[in-house]
Amino acid sequence: MPFPASHPALERALAAQGYLEPTPVQAAVLEADAEGRDLLVSAQTGSGKTVAFGLAAATTLIGDADKLGKAGLPMCLVIAPTRELAIQVNRELTWLYAEAGAVVVNCVGGMDARREQRALNFGAHIVVGTPGRLRDHIERGHLDLSELKVAVLDEADEMLDMGFREDLEFILDAAPKERRTLLFSATLAREIVQLAKSYQNDAVRIDTIGRNEPHRDIEYRAVRVAPNETEHAIVNLLRYFESPGALVFCNTRESVRALHSKLRERGFAVVGLSGELSQRERADALQALRDGHARVCVATDVAARGLDLPDLGLVIHAELPVNKATLLHRSGRTGRAGKKGVSALVVPYTRRRKAEQLLMAAGVEGQWGGAPTADEIRIKDTERLLDDPIFEEPAVEEDTALAEAMLAKRTPLEITAALIRTRRAKLPAPEEIYDDPRHGADPGPRSRDMGSRDAGPRSNDSGDRFADRGPRDFGGRDDRPEREPRADMSNSAWFRLNTGRRNNADPKWLIPLICRLGHITKKDIGSIRIFDYDTKFEISAEAEVKFGAAVQATVRDDVTITPTTAPAARDAGPKREYAPRPPRDDNDAPRREFTPRPPRDDAAPRSPRANAPGSRDHTPRPSSYGADGVSNAKPYARNEEPKRDYKPRDRDEAPKRDFKPRAAPPSGGPKREFKPRDEAPRAYAEAAPRRAPRTDRESVPYDPAAAPDKPFRKPRAEVGAAPAKPFKGPKPFKAKGDFGGKPAFGKKPAGKAPYKKK
Repeated sequence: MPFPASHPALERALAAQGYLEPTPVQAAVLEADAEGRDLLVSAQTGSGKTVAFGLAAATTLIGDADKLGKAGLPMCLVIAPTRELAIQVNRELTWLYAEAGAVVVNCVGGMDARREQRALNFGAHIVVGTPGRLRDHIERGHLDLSELKVAVLDEADEMLDMGFREDLEFILDAAPKERRTLLFSATLAREIVQLAKSYQNDAVRIDTIGRNEPHRDIEYRAVRVAPNETEHAIVNLLRYFESPGALVFCNTRESVRALHSKLRERGFAVVGLSGELSQRERADALQALRDGHARVCVATDVAARGLDLPDLGLVIHAELPVNKATLLHRSGRTGRAGKKGVSALVVPYTRRRKAEQLLMAAGVEGQWGGAPTADEIRIKDTERLLDDPIFEEPAVEEDTALAEAMLAKRTPLEITAALIRTRRAKLPAPEEIYDDPRHGADPGPRSRDMGSRDAGPRSNDSGDRFADRGPRDFGGRDDRPEREPRADMSNSAWFRLNTGRRNNADPKWLIPLICRLGHITKKDIGSIRIFDYDTKFEISAEAEVKFGAAVQATVRDDVTITPTTAPAARDAGPKREYAPRPPRDDNDAPRREFTPRPPRDDAAPRSPRANAPGSRDHTPRPSSYGADGVSNAKPYARNEEPKRDYKPRDRDEAPKRDFKPRAAPPSGGPKREFKPRDEAPRAYAEAAPRRAPRTDRESVPYDPAAAPDKPFRKPRAEVGAAPAKPFKGPKPFKAKGDFGGKPAFGKKPAGKAPYKKK
């Protein structure tokens, strides 16, 4: 249907851009009952909301005039959540109001604020910006909203989620109450409705699509892969669809940097987009996508809102979004303006349940399957080469002459082969990825890594073949109602794993580890033999090549899998032959004759045997027997030897030692004089005479000459004497003349004297 009647200047701009018929949201805002009123619009992404509120505001801004007047204070204010969206809205409104002579000024964070201030001073009809920068200009007095007629809130739900509610209320309170307020949002949550009630008057609510109705132009695919093959799946998705533009979403800036570098190494024309980049770098990245210089953009959720990139036919969720709103806004970058698009979720086995919950909450039905294989990509490349539009273009005379010259020198087969090689050299090589026969179902039991909990089979014998219970879904459902048959183990191969019984190796976590590293299922695993320091396991012949290539490509410090030979069988080697024991018949078998023990000689009792049963409690001491043979003594303790009988010694019977008196000194010799102790000479008596008691000493003034051996000490100042001068440190060196005197502090003089005195 044609566009409804609007302002002639805007109609000419729409015709110049190739707009033939309006989208549902554009037709709804141009209806008669919505003219001049506040609007609360809910529409899905990519439905042309920017042009819609531009058309809705035209009747209030231009009216019946042909063009807008001279730019002064702004009449229209558009608030967007991100810088990229604000720049895109500025670009859309610039061409839409170009015929009307509108001046559109951009005010976003990360740009030169002084340049924006000068642009506002020169005057503007429409101002587009982010909440933080707009509030800053209002507080500084650079932005005056006294003549504002229309206020537009684009992606209001995203601004509330990002914490801009206070800034939005500040900006709307600074605007006149007689203004029109147009609120556009992808979803009408409770916070959006409350904001509309506070700042809108009798708003018209427009829902262009049902709440639970999915986007018809977007095809959702859920790709289940092994956790270590996520990057391979992304490469194969990009190669399989070969879209002119593709967005790959990650959750963190670190993930964006890592994936951007890996895709660039594989030969993709890729750019990165995240919050850590400057505004200039982000603008250059988006411009490279629009110009076709880059085909892939790896971005965080900063690019999930409102960005309109041309020919964007593929969106890949390298990491699952956090909620359904993020999933819808990411996917909404494709399938815009009636074009078809694909939204692919890369789902590791361990995140399957989360992906199912996201799709269910968003009300979309995803097609589950495995990642495209290398063979499927090569078939697609052949089809695209045969149906390339370049063959439909008319040949010019110069090209025809060159083609005839090539045909004269080369055969058509050589020319075609060279063309194929040239075309194939420009394309990144596809990755070899595990092709699950059950369309990407979980190849092994539920597990995280070595030593993690697992729901797989349990067995005490590590050499048994474990029964296959089938992979179980995280929701408790079984993907396969029937048990998968085990692979044939004839001509199987053996491999060695560098962990054994000493490292708590157990089949319940060895099986999922082998499946994950080798990209196989449990049916391809045969016997498992666990030894002290390593483990040997059996792989079927049909999975041997794939398993060997997968374990070689996987590099881990803690796990090493190498080919090996089959271990020795459990029953290998010579066996010992044991003679069978004849059956025993208690009635017929001859019994051994009993020989009694000889009687014990009481005259020489023997000591009890150490640790003998009953030796502690029943063996009496030999010396404790009385005349009647009854013992009153305590039993021996364990390992205790009998003690000798104690007989007291009679002191009178013991011989006494003869007393020998000291010999007298020889007669006639000199006797030693006895001197009292006090008069005995001492070596230190003269050097250090004994001091008198403290009470008997007299107070004698100190005389340094009386103690020459002691160091000299300066006497104390007498009472009433003049105080000594304080020490002020060494005197500074004063040179005599210009060069005279000795150098101060050990330094050499600065120069030589001009003359020497003779």
